[in-house]
Amino acid sequence: MALDPNPARRGDPNVAALLTWFLPGAGHAYLGQFGLGLALFVLVEGLFFLGLWLCGGMTFEFLDPELRSPLAPVLSPELGNLGGILWQMRNYGFGPGIVRPFPDTIVFGSMLTALSGVLNGLAMCHAHTLARASSAPAAHRVLLPTAAGFVVPGLGHLMQGRRTRGLVVFALLMSCFVLGTLLAEGSNLSRERHFYYWAGQFGIGLPGMLAELAFGSARVTRDIAYVDGGLVFGCVAGLLNLLALIDVYGWSESAELGLPRKSSESAPAPAASKVEIRL
Repeated sequence: MALDPNPARRGDPNVAALLTWFLPGAGHAYLGQFGLGLALFVLVEGLFFLGLWLCGGMTFEFLDPELRSPLAPVLSPELGNLGGILWQMRNYGFGPGIVRPFPDTIVFGSMLTALSGVLNGLAMCHAHTLARASSAPAAHRVLLPTAAGFVVPGLGHLMQGRRTRGLVVFALLMSCFVLGTLLAEGSNLSRERHFYYWAGQFGIGLPGMLAELAFGSARVTRDIAYVDGGLVFGCVAGLLNLLALIDVYGWSESAELGLPRKSSESAPAPAASKVEIRL
């Protein structure tokens, strides 16, 4: 059953989202959800600082010197955890300016810091909806399929009952990602080699992370003929999944908050009422 389209707000949705961006859980505390806010802070920042410890704070040392600039962190998944990435750049930055060996755990650690940014982005969405919803469970129901869509492309649509769209999203995005990986011969599965392409590709979610853990450490000893095409396909797959997540989030929010839908999949409009004209 749809909620009141104009429920009494707990607080300003934009303020809640911005507070969460700067400090995970702060937006939920602002909305009176102190326990949930604390849990989100522990989860997001716990992942971030565990990843930071595993990679020795060297994530941005992947970048070649000519690519290092104050704007470089903007194009990384960690941006979703703004407070964390500002702390990292202040304390580690781009390293001491000399080439040094990476720790063996840097791949997994870098993946965790990136994941913390995505999770905090989801927390921002949750805080924004929670500020407008009449109950916390309604905000949970909006977030769940959105998070599922990041784990597996198309899964969020399937949870909403939009099976055709979910299957199309899964088939299209996974085909694009697999094709890109084959063309690049697995070299796309490395943040060290292709920092920015990897950032876009990270949006494909769990399939990309598992592929990187399994095959991302393969050595490249020769030129790869179609590497550029492979990088583009892999990156586009992740970026398209982010658009799919926006669709999932918007659909769920419309259902829970009773907002009008503009999608062609929305319920059919009622038949126009007849107007009787008397002469």
